[in-house]
Amino acid sequence: MSWSIRNSASDAGSLATGIDRRSFLKTAGALGLAAPLGAISAGSLWAQVAAPAGELKKVRFATNATAICLAPVFVAQEKGIFRKFGLEVELVNFGASTETLLEAIATGKADGGVGMALRWMKALEQGFDVKITAGTHGGCSRLVALKSTGITQLSQLKGKAIGISDLASPGKNFFSILLHKEGLDPVTDVEWRQYPGELLQLAAEKGEIHAIADGDPKAYFWLRDPKYIQIASNLDHGFENRVCCIVGLRGSLIREDLPTATALTRALLEAQDLTVAKPELAAQAFLPQAPKDKTVADLVGVLKDQTHNHNPVGADLRKEIALYAEELRNVQVFKQSTDPQQFADQVYADVLTA
Repeated sequence: MSWSIRNSASDAGSLATGIDRRSFLKTAGALGLAAPLGAISAGSLWAQVAAPAGELKKVRFATNATAICLAPVFVAQEKGIFRKFGLEVELVNFGASTETLLEAIATGKADGGVGMALRWMKALEQGFDVKITAGTHGGCSRLVALKSTGITQLSQLKGKAIGISDLASPGKNFFSILLHKEGLDPVTDVEWRQYPGELLQLAAEKGEIHAIADGDPKAYFWLRDPKYIQIASNLDHGFENRVCCIVGLRGSLIREDLPTATALTRALLEAQDLTVAKPELAAQAFLPQAPKDKTVADLVGVLKDQTHNHNPVGADLRKEIALYAEELRNVQVFKQSTDPQQFADQVYADVLTA
């Protein structure tokens, strides 16, 4: 499935005059502008970052049309942000098939994509030619249980079964990290049981599992049922300021066409800013992809429960990647021979200040 650009000139113009302070500073910093904030208008900044008139660069961008946390990608499409940066973007839906998505990027079938860091990192350790250029937000993963289990803390999961959608899921990887930090062995002290995503709740209700590790939007809406309680998420236990999803671009694009890699990354970061400023707009852009029973208000609730204002780049992002690499090594997902800092330096690409 793909979507074509449906923006208008008026959309782009409104973005030029409505750019928020954080986006202004981020873009100005990337451009190395020396003048003080008050000396540069949003309109003049637009003139410096917008692509010159002419043919747009065609780009194929991989996404998951079921993931509400990727709403900013649809904002960038619908509101002309990609076009503003000189890009004509075709969105290609790969669903939740991360292996297929990463292979598509690495082999040039797509130029980039956004996905969950803890889903991608093992594949990147194995050598996929995909480089991380920015973080987009925190949040997405939750560990929930039926209140009837009496489980409210991670320590109570020793000897219990946790339901997951697949054995390489970001939920399994993240909560393995949390269990390890709590002094439990995520390999021997708990049992991970795999079920199709739509059967996880049924498995919990039948008592086959004691908790579920899954992601938004499903897990967010499960918690609307008073029978459920959240044990942990990837926005607590010291992870409040850690990125969850990341921008990945094919290595050959960065090496051969750095301006396009830069434009694509900047466009996505600006879409994050707009999502923070106007979550209703982001929810509306994503609504055609959402389950039919969900409203804009429902989707706004999910977006506000995530940290779309946390999108690190540069040294900050390299630090977060290295921390994840060390933690994944501690829980036997990464090879013991992998050096976390070297891994971070290898998979991160600075396209904003080059």
